[in-house]
Amino acid sequence: MKTAIYPGSFDPITKGHLDVLDKASKMFDKVIIAVLQNDAKHAFLPTEDRVKLIKESVAAYENVEVDSFDGLTIDYARQKGCEVLIRGLRAVSDFEYEMQLSQTNSALAPEITTVFLITKPKYNFISSSTVKEIAKWNGDISKFVPECVAEYFKSAAAIN
Repeated sequence: MKTAIYPGSFDPITKGHLDVLDKASKMFDKVIIAVLQNDAKHAFLPTEDRVKLIKESVAAYENVEVDSFDGLTIDYARQKGCEVLIRGLRAVSDFEYEMQLSQTNSALAPEITTVFLITKPKYNFISSSTVKEIAKWNGDISKFVPECVAEYFKSAAAIN
């Protein structure tokens, strides 16, 4: 059984992330969405909320599970017995950073391969950073994120 890990902060998960996941779920027997807990990054959403929202967003996929981790992605991959990391690319500008990350991971763990999956063009401009900026100003993010994420932000805005 071939298992891949799709690591990231997913702060929040977007339709672009889901497009990459959809492709990966068809290529691998199992895909683990691994939400990075990185205290240095100062996440917009708490890890528990990101995991919950992702679980809701991917409920239709029978071969996808959601988990969280801290530390090096390659250490987590080894712990899970995975040999493949999934990375999504939206535009050429993503490639340089992702290539550098892939090469670093390869130097540290040559047995782990990174697979790059490209989003559909209609998702090229969507980023979690853009979604957060729009949400910060109570803008409509429903075109960019799964419905449960849009509802989460609406209810958070109503509370504030």
